[in-house]
Amino acid sequence: MTTLQSIEFDYFANSLPEAVAALRALGQVSARDMEAGLLELVKVRASQINGCAYCLQLHLNWARQADVPQRKLDRLAVWREAPGFTEGERAALAYTEALSDPNRRGDVASARRALDGVFSQGQLLRLTVAIATINAWNRIAGALEFKPPQAE
Repeated sequence: MTTLQSIEFDYFANSLPEAVAALRALGQVSARDMEAGLLELVKVRASQINGCAYCLQLHLNWARQADVPQRKLDRLAVWREAPGFTEGERAALAYTEALSDPNRRGDVASARRALDGVFSQGQLLRLTVAIATINAWNRIAGALEFKPPQAE
């Protein structure tokens, strides 16, 4: 995957390389035994919720590279009402919203139960780490005003 950076990202990465390395390591751990397109959908949805333009554009680009269909990306903000999402995607997106949106915190247990039978216990753990990691990136990028990369 291409790395699309901004001046603000570069400053952060050069100032705190160990933080970037740690976040990237978490991302690599969460990617094991997980489908890349699903993880990109989760990261795009969390970035939409958190209002992070940098992460949103970056993960839209990476979702396209992972062959996520454009129609799915176009409908992601309204995935509950839109056709074309698998049971696994729907469960992962509900879990993402429950962990990312403070107004949905009460939904965490039911969202996690919806993952049962769709994902293994290991995949549930990796999905949780992936969501936590994108939420951390969203907050860092938002606070430090990373400029969005170009669309691909």
